[in-house]
Amino acid sequence: MLSSGHSSEARGLRLLRSWLSPEQRAQFDATRYFEVIGCDSGKRYRIHHGIATNVHEIDAGRATVGWCFAPIGHLVAGDVMLAQKIALETNEFGALAVANAFLPRGPSPDMSWPAS
Repeated sequence: MLSSGHSSEARGLRLLRSWLSPEQRAQFDATRYFEVIGCDSGKRYRIHHGIATNVHEIDAGRATVGWCFAPIGHLVAGDVMLAQKIALETNEFGALAVANAFLPRGPSPDMSWPAS
């Protein structure tokens, strides 16, 4: 039996962490999300740990719109988040063209939400 450090989830998170900047890694360790800047618009996106409905566009520290997009296949969260990071940083408009937009609902303890 493999130890939990060898699980696909653990390997996916290790790969993701190896691609994060030191600032993103510290943010992810503290909050379970990290932020990226879209290469085309310069907008800020917050990628939360997860595989769906986990990307939020951020304006003035608040989630304004959610984006749902992920690679095809049954992938662990770390692999999905890495694909989302790379997509937003290298082909933001292409990623958003195939994404489904949604209104963030919540709040959760680690998110700020726009006032109604």
